[in-house]
Amino acid sequence: MTPNDPTAAPAAPVAPPSDRSRWLALAIVMTAAFMDLVDVTIVNIAIPSIERSANASVSQIQWITAGYALAFAAGLITGGRLGDIHGRKRLFLIGIGGFTLASALCGFAANPEMLVASRILQGGMAAMMVPQVLSIVHATFPAHERGKVFGMFGAVVGLGAVSGPLLGALLTEWNLFGLEWRPIFLINLPVGVVAWLLGRRFITESKAPKALKLDLVGVALVSLGLLMLLYPLTRGRELGWPLWGYVCMAGALVVFAALVSYEKRKAARDGSPLIELSLFRVKSFAAGIAVQTVFGVALGIFFLVWTLYMQIGLGWRPLRAGLTGVPFSLAVSTAAGLSVQQLVPRFGRKVLQAGALVMGAGVLLYLWEAHRYGLSITSWQMALPLVVMGVGMGLIVAPLTDAVLSEVPREHAGSASGLINTVQQMGNALGLGLVSVVFFGEIGERTPPDRVGLAFVHAFQHALWWVAGIMGVIFLLMSALPKRPAQHAEGAAEADLPEAEKEPELVR
Repeated sequence: MTPNDPTAAPAAPVAPPSDRSRWLALAIVMTAAFMDLVDVTIVNIAIPSIERSANASVSQIQWITAGYALAFAAGLITGGRLGDIHGRKRLFLIGIGGFTLASALCGFAANPEMLVASRILQGGMAAMMVPQVLSIVHATFPAHERGKVFGMFGAVVGLGAVSGPLLGALLTEWNLFGLEWRPIFLINLPVGVVAWLLGRRFITESKAPKALKLDLVGVALVSLGLLMLLYPLTRGRELGWPLWGYVCMAGALVVFAALVSYEKRKAARDGSPLIELSLFRVKSFAAGIAVQTVFGVALGIFFLVWTLYMQIGLGWRPLRAGLTGVPFSLAVSTAAGLSVQQLVPRFGRKVLQAGALVMGAGVLLYLWEAHRYGLSITSWQMALPLVVMGVGMGLIVAPLTDAVLSEVPREHAGSASGLINTVQQMGNALGLGLVSVVFFGEIGERTPPDRVGLAFVHAFQHALWWVAGIMGVIFLLMSALPKRPAQHAEGAAEADLPEAEKEPELVR
């Protein structure tokens, strides 16, 4: 008998992973997600140290952060689809192994050029690793357990959002073994090695139930479009917003239109497009993607201007700035766990809308305090608005992920996961680009040294008005989300099939 012989006996069902293995696998992939979230923010706090000790130019410093973001965003959709085709466990192990190796290369970089190249490699490997996190969760846990799991995922997001700057500040100020900034990368080595070894043992392989092929033309188009959009956004301010940057971003829209047209033809021809456009016919997915994009813009603006406000405007040391964010992190983690496990099952979409309103209220409260106390504001005075903002963010991040993926068929979990991460990165990049307008545009190029602090305080308040307005837009967009959490479509469909016709997805 050949593998495709229709007379062959049906394959025996593959036993699902044990309960212990499933939760160990979850811990492993969550650790990987945390590594990525921390690595995105940990570098910013160490930039002054890197600039001094590595003698890096302004352009090189820009690329140490932008190179990672560009490689990460450009590879996410491809990474998700590769997991669907070749196995999510396999791609996860390749990604976390490559991420760990790239971290070592960053830590031992002999010059700025090597550091930039290693960061680009690190971003590319993160693009292989991160989409598999949600895909593995989607394939391993049944629908009724995913609320609890996504609550944990939201808590990890909250911890990662602020832990990066805090950890970066500690490692930089401790100057372990005289290595200065290098431990911020080297700390990934033991974590990555342990996660790879445990993942190899406890994560169960899964892939799309029908054979798919990698859409190379789609990969080229989506990578080109994202680079044409994100490169001018990340370099625009440094280069003075040249005309070619605007032309490039406009051209990205043409490339994306060509991508959509090609993907439609590809899906009709062989059913293996890079981006499964049919997903956008699922209302929960399309609405969630829109919210995710705009939410990324808000976060992109806030976290950068907040760091600049504290360290440059107020003159705080990195460690103090990092510790100030702890109440925010704890509030996000707590609210995220409560939202999907207790609140969303009872109140549905209203929880996310309440989160947008609460986070917006926290932003306005922060704006009021920044205006009232000016340069004399303390960390304790910032605690209340940060807690309110954190609660609002926690009510959004975990339920939003569940809402986006709730009706996605398992065979497209990788593609959907890649899209979720990609649009969030696009939103973040757009937010970072807008910082030049809403923050630096308020400071001016020739601010006297004795006025820098006040200029940064004023610019911070101006940026917060923008963030509050964006939260209002998010509240309106959320009205398109389902009123109640939906059961997964493939779970309902499969339940109606005879046992012999159910196609096992987990493979060894």
